[in-house]
Amino acid sequence: MHLPYLSLITFLPIVGMIIVLALPKEQGKTMKITTLLITGIQVVLAVFLLSNYNYSLGGIYDQASFQFVEKFRWIDIENFSWIGRIKVDYFLGIDGISTPLVLLTAIVTFIATLSSWNINKSLKGYFALFLLLDTGMMGVFVSLDFFLFYIFWELMLLPMYFLIGIWGGPRREYAAIKFFLYTLLGSIFILIVMIGLYFSTTEPMADGTKAFTFNLLAMMDPNNATATGILSALNPANLRFAAYIALFAGFAIKIPMFPFHTWLPDAHVEAPTPISVILAGVLLKMGTYGILRVSFPIFPEITKQLVWYIALFGMINIIYGAFCAMAQRDFKKLIAYSSVSHMGYVLLGMAALNTMGISGAILQMFNHGTITAMLFLIVGVIYDRAHTREIDGFGGLAVQMPVYTGFVTVAFFAAIGLPGLSGFISEAFVFLGAFGVRLIRVVTIVSTLGIVLGAGYMLWTLQRVYLGKLNEKWSGLKDLNFREYAMFIPLSAIVIFLGVYPSAMLDLMNTSVNSMVQFMQNIQVYYSSINVF
Repeated sequence: MHLPYLSLITFLPIVGMIIVLALPKEQGKTMKITTLLITGIQVVLAVFLLSNYNYSLGGIYDQASFQFVEKFRWIDIENFSWIGRIKVDYFLGIDGISTPLVLLTAIVTFIATLSSWNINKSLKGYFALFLLLDTGMMGVFVSLDFFLFYIFWELMLLPMYFLIGIWGGPRREYAAIKFFLYTLLGSIFILIVMIGLYFSTTEPMADGTKAFTFNLLAMMDPNNATATGILSALNPANLRFAAYIALFAGFAIKIPMFPFHTWLPDAHVEAPTPISVILAGVLLKMGTYGILRVSFPIFPEITKQLVWYIALFGMINIIYGAFCAMAQRDFKKLIAYSSVSHMGYVLLGMAALNTMGISGAILQMFNHGTITAMLFLIVGVIYDRAHTREIDGFGGLAVQMPVYTGFVTVAFFAAIGLPGLSGFISEAFVFLGAFGVRLIRVVTIVSTLGIVLGAGYMLWTLQRVYLGKLNEKWSGLKDLNFREYAMFIPLSAIVIFLGVYPSAMLDLMNTSVNSMVQFMQNIQVYYSSINVF
């Protein structure tokens, strides 16, 4: 028995939201401090989970392989049912795949709270929605029941819509509606497949009977008799294929994968800085996490058939996103397209289906979350002072703001993939893992062009904004204040630490990733034996 740590880290922001809503609207500073305290406690809880994590445990469909598990079956209570007679379990747990993302969510949300200190419009509504968004994001990464996963997935949609649509830029309504519609479309795809899987999967009850279930582990367990039920209900094979494509598309919209990417630049440009930090730092990872946690292990035989196409779309994201970033004049839009490019590396690593590639993909999710959070904070700092994001309108800021430029240099070179910084090792693992797979070797080679293009647009931006002669128009700009130091120092420390000692994160995910790889390697034999092919 243990304390419900996952429930605490997930629902603590709801407590904060209630406190914020109870405060008089004049106490804006108290609302900010409350939110900072709540997100700070989340960071402490995330570090506690990490420090007490058992590195030797890991599995895909075995509950004993997950840690800090909380499972409560609602319909076991006499004369009580949460949702009619639908079997929905409150089922939480973490493994080496989800734990890095729980830590990332806590860190990025805390930093985004510090970044929110300049928000002055409708503070009660802003911080209440901010904390609700926090719960939705955290819940996605700890849920092991598909219905619960879907609730948290949808929960973050509403606050993000309002945070962009009310506190965003001049075209905020357009960006918010576009984000909402794209994400809702993906959610519909996920919902349809989730319902199909529910009526295809059974789990034994205490009285010896079997009931349909949303249990993700039961859905992916090939040794469970219910796996045959999944195949029977979703046969013929082309129906499983359609279900896989629908589920993959639902998650791909969130990444965002080409051609579903067009909502991202608009959302980033119009969103306030702290929401851009969360959007790029955490929300994009929900898409790739969903593919790893749900799509791959439930439909492993189709995944193996489509790895070349997954790698191809990863390559398109890398190259296309880099070219688009190079063409931008708006600093924030450049960073937005760089996120499209860097999430392509995650797709490429996942397509490798080997330990090195998937480890690189998960590490890239974490590293991109911290690096891109720094990049959007960098844009936010300069926009707060100059009220413009036009790249060509600056010049020589390193003379006027040397400390700020130092953090810029760390973030830019980490994004480029400079050895010694965190971006390098995750990209190296992705390429090493993908190159080892003959089927996607050519795609991998072409994808390396993204490194050159990334260096091109990052160094070009560094030169135009920070180097050269100071534009006298900006001679009065001040360097970083204490709050901004508090935002940049932790992120810079993580970027440097994981660049020098990546094993701190790789060892955490190693057992779970090995289990997934072994599962994917063995699964074709299993499915062939029951005549799926």
